[in-house]
Amino acid sequence: MAVRYPSRTPALLEETPVAAFAGALFGHLTRADQRRWAHAYLEGLLSTPGKKSVRRLAAAVSASPTAGQSLQQFVNSSPWEWDPAREELTRWAEDRARPRAWTLGRAVLPKRGDRSVGVQRCFVAASGRTLNCQQAIGLFLATDSGHLPVDWHLLLPERWAGDQQLRRQARIPAAEEHRPLWEHALSLVDTAAARSRHAPVPTVADLSDCQEAGLLVRGLSRRRHGFVIAVPRRLPVEPHGPVTAPNPRTAPGPAVPQTAERVLWSRSVRRPHTAVVGSATGRQRHVRIVSCLVRLSSAREEPLSARTFYRLFARWVPDQQRFDRMWLTNLVDHRIDELLALTALQAGTDATVTTLEEDFGLCDFEGRSFPGWHHHMTLVSAAYAYGRLGREED
Repeated sequence: MAVRYPSRTPALLEETPVAAFAGALFGHLTRADQRRWAHAYLEGLLSTPGKKSVRRLAAAVSASPTAGQSLQQFVNSSPWEWDPAREELTRWAEDRARPRAWTLGRAVLPKRGDRSVGVQRCFVAASGRTLNCQQAIGLFLATDSGHLPVDWHLLLPERWAGDQQLRRQARIPAAEEHRPLWEHALSLVDTAAARSRHAPVPTVADLSDCQEAGLLVRGLSRRRHGFVIAVPRRLPVEPHGPVTAPNPRTAPGPAVPQTAERVLWSRSVRRPHTAVVGSATGRQRHVRIVSCLVRLSSAREEPLSARTFYRLFARWVPDQQRFDRMWLTNLVDHRIDELLALTALQAGTDATVTTLEEDFGLCDFEGRSFPGWHHHMTLVSAAYAYGRLGREED
């Protein structure tokens, strides 16, 4: 169905500094009015305080009484492709701030009702509550100028993947199906590698609550892609060399599958080493690190020579007698302070997700369709990137 827009879009925006940025990202849109409404939506996201409802965005950029309807149509009904805009956003950002890593951030988007695409009631560990929500995972460019979101996947629950009526109502493409979190993460990394003009940088992610984190580790290893990933404490691993028995009267034995936490306890807790790490304020502090080499446990018979070594490490918290998050990396030749610097990037991405929610309308999409959701997430990401980098050029 053709989407009709008013003949007059907000001409007053044509001379704003955002215009060139919007033109670069959305130049692939075939209609001039679509490109102007993309510009208007960006301006609204950047200038509207508080909730970013379509009505408030429209009021911020146009006095026309039909502007709200037009913005709604542009985001929800207009059949434009978001991938070209995200590719252009990635390259625009890389030209201005070289990434230190690609980080993965997760967003929980609370919703009312059961008609918004992908919505379901689920327990959210971060909040400790059961919420009616959409869940998403995004890829960020972690730079010295900020953590810039450039791509998003919506996690589609099985109910939405299998119900044909729901799929039609939400305009879910035939190729979209229910996939586990690790598959979404791997797909995002593959897409980033294809879009970037630079050599791949390490991927940093927190999958400490994902029991299938090992599958992401294997996928990235097969691609020879560097990573530092927080993994579950019960991830099955095999230590390199004999394990020190918890009971000193018991002789050390051969490497057998153990949980990641058990391995760190048994091998290195008596021999932590100290690393010096920096903070955002420039101050340095000393932390105690426990580390060892491991392989992933394999259900298949495969020779040891074909299995990759990883470094498992965690910060030891002596006053609480426990480990902080446990990280697994294939960057086994990196210094521990370099690895810790990469793990610290995850906190920056998590903070950026909060900023997107509070200041850029990440949770304010009012439509129900799959394309509309991706349109909104693309525009929110573009607004944030411009806010971090584009204004420096104005």
